[in-house]
Amino acid sequence: MIYVFRMMKRIFLLVAALAVWTYTSAQALYQLDTNNVTIGDQVTLSISGVENYRTLEELNQNGVVALKQWEDTVKHIQYTTLTSFDEGDHSIMLGAEDSLVLVVNDVEGVDTVNVQIKDIAPIIKVRYTFWEIFRWILLGLAIVALIVAIVFVVKRLKAHKPIIELHPEPVIPPDERALKSLEELRRKELWQAGKVKEYYTDLTDIVRNYLEEAWNINSTDMTSDETLEAYHDSHAYDETCESKLRQMLRTADMVKFAKGEPLPNEHTQAMSHAVEFVDALAEKNRQQAVNGQQSVHNS
Repeated sequence: MIYVFRMMKRIFLLVAALAVWTYTSAQALYQLDTNNVTIGDQVTLSISGVENYRTLEELNQNGVVALKQWEDTVKHIQYTTLTSFDEGDHSIMLGAEDSLVLVVNDVEGVDTVNVQIKDIAPIIKVRYTFWEIFRWILLGLAIVALIVAIVFVVKRLKAHKPIIELHPEPVIPPDERALKSLEELRRKELWQAGKVKEYYTDLTDIVRNYLEEAWNINSTDMTSDETLEAYHDSHAYDETCESKLRQMLRTADMVKFAKGEPLPNEHTQAMSHAVEFVDALAEKNRQQAVNGQQSVHNS
Protein backbone atom coordinates (compact mmCIF):
# COMPACT_ATOMS: atom_id res chain seq x y z
CA MET A 1 0.00 0.00 0.00
CA ILE A 2 2.82 2.41 0.91
CA TYR A 3 4.56 1.55 -2.34
CA VAL A 4 1.40 2.38 -4.36
CA PHE A 5 1.07 5.68 -2.52
CA ARG A 6 4.66 6.62 -3.31
CA MET A 7 4.17 5.78 -6.97
CA MET A 8 1.03 7.94 -7.19
CA LYS A 9 2.91 10.79 -5.51
CA ARG A 10 5.73 10.57 -8.03
CA ILE A 11 3.26 10.48 -10.96
CA PHE A 12 1.49 13.55 -9.57
CA LEU A 13 4.76 15.43 -9.11
CA LEU A 14 5.85 14.47 -12.60
CA VAL A 15 2.62 15.76 -14.13
CA ALA A 16 2.91 18.96 -12.11
CA ALA A 17 6.51 19.40 -13.13
CA LEU A 18 5.68 18.88 -16.78
CA ALA A 19 3.11 21.58 -16.47
CA VAL A 20 5.69 24.06 -15.24
CA TRP A 21 8.78 22.73 -17.12
CA THR A 22 8.35 25.53 -19.60
CA TYR A 23 6.81 28.75 -18.46
CA THR A 24 6.01 31.39 -21.03
CA SER A 25 4.77 34.82 -20.07
CA ALA A 26 3.62 37.52 -22.43
CA GLN A 27 7.20 38.53 -23.18
CA ALA A 28 9.58 36.11 -21.42
CA LEU A 29 10.40 32.46 -22.05
CA TYR A 30 11.89 30.34 -19.25
CA GLN A 31 12.80 26.72 -20.04
CA LEU A 32 14.69 23.82 -18.42
CA ASP A 33 16.17 21.16 -20.67
CA THR A 34 14.81 18.64 -18.13
CA ASN A 35 12.87 19.05 -14.92
CA ASN A 36 13.51 15.64 -13.33
CA VAL A 37 17.04 14.86 -12.20
CA THR A 38 18.99 12.86 -9.66
CA ILE A 39 20.91 14.54 -6.86
CA GLY A 40 24.05 16.14 -8.28
CA ASP A 41 22.93 16.06 -11.91
CA GLN A 42 23.07 19.30 -13.90
CA VAL A 43 20.35 20.97 -15.96
CA THR A 44 20.38 24.03 -18.20
CA LEU A 45 18.01 26.93 -17.74
CA SER A 46 17.47 29.14 -20.79
CA ILE A 47 15.95 32.62 -20.51
CA SER A 48 14.94 34.82 -23.42
CA GLY A 49 12.66 37.77 -24.10
CA VAL A 50 13.61 39.70 -20.93
CA GLU A 51 15.29 43.04 -20.46
CA ASN A 52 17.44 41.96 -17.54
CA TYR A 53 18.87 38.46 -17.24
CA ARG A 54 19.09 36.65 -13.87
CA THR A 55 22.44 36.57 -12.08
CA LEU A 56 23.99 33.52 -10.43
CA GLU A 57 23.22 34.97 -7.01
CA GLU A 58 19.55 35.41 -7.90
CA LEU A 59 19.23 31.81 -9.08
CA ASN A 60 20.90 30.37 -5.96
CA GLN A 61 17.61 29.70 -4.11
CA ASN A 62 15.50 26.98 -2.54
CA GLY A 63 18.24 24.36 -2.63
CA VAL A 64 19.15 25.07 -6.27
CA VAL A 65 22.79 25.95 -7.01
CA ALA A 66 23.69 28.04 -10.06
CA LEU A 67 27.11 26.95 -11.36
CA LYS A 68 27.90 28.99 -14.48
CA GLN A 69 26.33 31.24 -17.10
CA TRP A 70 26.87 32.20 -20.72
CA GLU A 71 24.96 34.08 -23.39
CA ASP A 72 24.09 33.57 -27.06
CA THR A 73 24.39 37.16 -28.25
CA VAL A 74 22.93 36.29 -31.64
CA LYS A 75 19.73 34.71 -30.35
CA HIS A 76 19.68 36.84 -27.16
CA ILE A 77 19.38 33.82 -24.88
CA GLN A 78 20.97 33.41 -21.45
CA TYR A 79 21.98 29.92 -20.36
CA THR A 80 22.62 28.89 -16.74
CA THR A 81 23.82 25.53 -15.46
CA LEU A 82 21.91 24.44 -12.33
CA THR A 83 22.20 21.55 -9.90
CA SER A 84 20.87 20.51 -6.51
CA PHE A 85 22.00 18.23 -3.73
CA ASP A 86 18.68 18.16 -1.87
CA GLU A 87 15.89 15.69 -2.68
CA GLY A 88 12.46 17.15 -3.36
CA ASP A 89 10.62 19.72 -5.43
CA HIS A 90 12.47 22.99 -5.78
CA SER A 91 10.68 26.08 -7.01
CA ILE A 92 12.88 28.43 -9.02
CA MET A 93 11.49 31.98 -8.74
CA LEU A 94 12.28 33.91 -11.91
CA GLY A 95 10.16 37.00 -11.27
CA ALA A 96 7.19 38.27 -9.33
CA GLU A 97 4.91 35.68 -10.91
CA ASP A 98 7.30 33.53 -12.94
CA SER A 99 8.67 30.26 -11.59
CA LEU A 100 9.74 26.76 -12.59
CA VAL A 101 9.82 23.54 -10.56
CA LEU A 102 12.86 21.23 -10.54
CA VAL A 103 12.24 17.73 -9.19
CA VAL A 104 15.34 16.21 -7.57
CA ASN A 105 15.28 12.48 -6.85
CA ASP A 106 17.47 10.64 -4.36
CA VAL A 107 19.92 8.03 -5.59
CA GLU A 108 18.31 4.61 -5.54
CA GLY A 109 19.69 2.50 -2.72
CA VAL A 110 21.62 -0.72 -3.18
CA ASP A 111 19.84 -3.95 -2.42
CA THR A 112 22.24 -5.44 0.08
CA VAL A 113 20.02 -8.50 0.62
CA ASN A 114 19.86 -9.89 -2.90
CA VAL A 115 23.14 -8.49 -4.19
CA GLN A 116 26.31 -10.27 -3.19
CA ILE A 117 29.06 -7.85 -2.24
CA LYS A 118 32.54 -9.17 -2.93
CA ASP A 119 35.85 -8.18 -1.40
CA ILE A 120 38.13 -5.76 -3.23
CA ALA A 121 40.27 -7.59 -5.74
CA PRO A 122 43.96 -7.78 -4.86
CA ILE A 123 46.49 -5.59 -6.69
CA ILE A 124 47.81 -7.26 -9.82
CA LYS A 125 51.57 -7.01 -10.25
CA VAL A 126 52.47 -5.91 -13.77
CA ARG A 127 55.79 -7.04 -15.22
CA TYR A 128 58.30 -4.32 -15.98
CA THR A 129 58.88 -3.57 -19.65
CA PHE A 130 62.33 -3.36 -21.21
CA TRP A 131 62.17 0.43 -21.58
CA GLU A 132 61.21 0.88 -17.92
CA ILE A 133 64.23 -1.16 -16.83
CA PHE A 134 66.49 0.58 -19.34
CA ARG A 135 65.36 3.96 -18.04
CA TRP A 136 66.42 3.03 -14.50
CA ILE A 137 69.76 1.78 -15.79
CA LEU A 138 70.37 5.10 -17.54
CA LEU A 139 69.44 6.96 -14.39
CA GLY A 140 71.89 4.88 -12.37
CA LEU A 141 74.69 5.49 -14.87
CA ALA A 142 73.97 9.22 -14.83
CA ILE A 143 74.20 9.28 -11.02
CA VAL A 144 77.49 7.35 -11.08
CA ALA A 145 78.90 9.71 -13.72
CA LEU A 146 77.87 12.72 -11.65
CA ILE A 147 79.57 11.31 -8.54
CA VAL A 148 82.76 10.58 -10.50
CA ALA A 149 82.75 14.10 -11.93
CA ILE A 150 82.31 15.65 -8.48
CA VAL A 151 85.18 13.56 -7.05
CA PHE A 152 87.41 14.51 -9.99
CA VAL A 153 86.70 18.22 -9.60
CA VAL A 154 87.31 18.12 -5.83
CA LYS A 155 90.65 16.34 -6.29
CA ARG A 156 91.79 18.81 -8.95
CA LEU A 157 90.86 21.76 -6.77
CA LYS A 158 92.66 20.33 -3.74
CA ALA A 159 95.76 19.77 -5.85
CA HIS A 160 95.52 23.37 -7.13
CA LYS A 161 95.31 22.13 -10.70
CA PRO A 162 93.00 23.37 -13.46
CA ILE A 163 89.83 21.32 -13.89
CA ILE A 164 90.41 21.06 -17.64
CA GLU A 165 93.96 20.96 -18.98
CA LEU A 166 94.33 22.39 -22.43
CA HIS A 167 97.30 21.02 -24.36
CA PRO A 168 98.48 23.77 -26.68
CA GLU A 169 99.87 22.87 -30.04
CA PRO A 170 103.66 22.54 -30.01
CA VAL A 171 105.42 25.75 -30.95
CA ILE A 172 107.38 25.40 -34.19
CA PRO A 173 110.61 27.44 -34.20
CA PRO A 174 110.67 30.30 -36.76
CA ASP A 175 113.49 28.73 -38.78
CA GLU A 176 111.65 25.40 -39.12
CA ARG A 177 108.46 27.18 -40.11
CA ALA A 178 110.35 29.30 -42.68
CA LEU A 179 112.14 26.30 -44.21
CA LYS A 180 108.83 24.41 -44.42
CA SER A 181 107.23 27.37 -46.20
CA LEU A 182 110.14 27.61 -48.64
CA GLU A 183 109.83 23.91 -49.46
CA GLU A 184 106.09 24.29 -50.06
CA LEU A 185 106.78 27.28 -52.34
CA ARG A 186 109.34 25.27 -54.33
CA ARG A 187 106.80 22.46 -54.86
CA LYS A 188 104.20 24.89 -56.21
CA GLU A 189 106.47 25.51 -59.25
CA LEU A 190 105.12 29.00 -59.74
CA TRP A 191 107.86 30.39 -61.94
CA GLN A 192 107.70 27.24 -64.10
CA ALA A 193 104.00 28.11 -64.67
CA GLY A 194 104.86 31.70 -65.66
CA LYS A 195 103.91 33.21 -62.25
CA VAL A 196 107.34 34.74 -61.73
CA LYS A 197 106.22 37.85 -59.81
CA GLU A 198 104.02 35.79 -57.47
CA TYR A 199 106.96 33.44 -56.90
CA TYR A 200 109.31 36.23 -55.78
CA THR A 201 106.62 37.94 -53.72
CA ASP A 202 106.04 34.76 -51.71
CA LEU A 203 109.79 34.10 -51.48
CA THR A 204 110.63 37.51 -50.00
CA ASP A 205 107.61 37.44 -47.67
CA ILE A 206 108.81 34.17 -46.13
CA VAL A 207 112.31 35.56 -45.49
CA ARG A 208 111.01 38.91 -44.17
CA ASN A 209 108.62 37.18 -41.76
CA TYR A 210 111.47 34.99 -40.56
CA LEU A 211 113.66 38.03 -39.82
CA GLU A 212 110.81 39.62 -37.88
CA GLU A 213 109.95 36.54 -35.80
CA ALA A 214 113.46 35.20 -35.14
CA TRP A 215 115.57 38.36 -35.01
CA ASN A 216 113.12 41.17 -34.28
CA ILE A 217 113.89 42.92 -37.60
CA ASN A 218 110.65 44.52 -38.84
CA SER A 219 111.48 43.68 -42.44
CA THR A 220 107.85 43.44 -43.61
CA ASP A 221 107.57 47.24 -43.31
CA MET A 222 111.00 47.99 -44.84
CA THR A 223 112.43 48.31 -48.29
CA SER A 224 115.16 45.93 -49.39
CA ASP A 225 117.92 48.49 -48.58
CA GLU A 226 116.41 49.18 -45.15
CA THR A 227 116.22 45.45 -44.48
CA LEU A 228 119.88 44.98 -45.42
CA GLU A 229 120.91 47.93 -43.22
CA ALA A 230 118.86 46.61 -40.26
CA TYR A 231 120.34 43.14 -40.68
CA HIS A 232 123.87 44.56 -40.86
CA ASP A 233 123.33 46.33 -37.52
CA SER A 234 121.79 43.31 -35.77
CA HIS A 235 123.56 40.65 -33.72
CA ALA A 236 122.56 38.13 -36.38
CA TYR A 237 124.94 39.74 -38.91
CA ASP A 238 127.16 37.48 -40.95
CA GLU A 239 128.95 38.64 -44.09
CA THR A 240 128.21 35.52 -46.09
CA CYS A 241 124.55 35.55 -45.03
CA GLU A 242 124.29 39.22 -45.92
CA SER A 243 125.58 38.49 -49.41
CA LYS A 244 122.98 35.76 -49.99
CA LEU A 245 120.19 38.00 -48.64
CA ARG A 246 121.28 40.89 -50.90
CA GLN A 247 121.37 38.79 -54.07
CA MET A 248 117.92 37.29 -53.34
CA LEU A 249 116.35 40.71 -52.60
CA ARG A 250 117.96 42.37 -55.65
CA THR A 251 116.63 39.66 -57.99
CA ALA A 252 113.17 39.92 -56.45
CA ASP A 253 113.12 43.74 -56.76
CA MET A 254 114.16 43.49 -60.41
CA VAL A 255 111.16 41.23 -61.10
CA LYS A 256 108.57 43.06 -58.98
CA PHE A 257 109.49 46.65 -59.81
CA ALA A 258 111.54 46.62 -63.03
CA LYS A 259 109.65 43.81 -64.77
CA GLY A 260 112.89 41.91 -65.19
CA GLU A 261 112.97 38.36 -66.49
CA PRO A 262 115.67 36.33 -64.74
CA LEU A 263 116.97 33.11 -66.24
CA PRO A 264 115.70 29.76 -64.87
CA ASN A 265 118.95 29.18 -62.96
CA GLU A 266 118.49 32.57 -61.25
CA HIS A 267 115.06 31.46 -59.97
CA THR A 268 116.50 28.33 -58.41
CA GLN A 269 119.51 30.29 -57.15
CA ALA A 270 117.20 32.79 -55.37
CA MET A 271 115.47 29.87 -53.62
CA SER A 272 118.84 28.38 -52.66
CA HIS A 273 120.02 31.71 -51.24
CA ALA A 274 116.86 31.98 -49.13
CA VAL A 275 117.22 28.44 -47.76
CA GLU A 276 120.93 28.84 -47.04
CA PHE A 277 120.30 32.21 -45.38
CA VAL A 278 117.68 30.77 -43.00
CA ASP A 279 119.78 27.66 -42.31
CA ALA A 280 122.85 29.71 -41.48
CA LEU A 281 120.98 32.07 -39.14
CA ALA A 282 119.22 29.13 -37.44
CA GLU A 283 122.59 27.53 -36.74
CA LYS A 284 123.95 30.87 -35.52
CA ASN A 285 120.94 31.19 -33.20
CA ARG A 286 121.47 27.68 -31.82
CA GLN A 287 125.16 28.37 -31.25
CA GLN A 288 124.39 31.57 -29.39
CA ALA A 289 121.93 29.67 -27.17
CA VAL A 290 124.57 27.05 -26.35
CA ASN A 291 127.16 29.71 -25.55
CA GLY A 292 124.68 31.49 -23.31
CA GLN A 293 123.98 28.31 -21.35
CA GLN A 294 127.69 27.62 -20.95
CA SER A 295 128.27 31.17 -19.68
CA VAL A 296 125.54 30.76 -17.09
CA HIS A 297 126.92 27.39 -16.00
CA ASN A 298 130.49 28.71 -15.68
CA SER A 299 129.39 31.71 -13.66
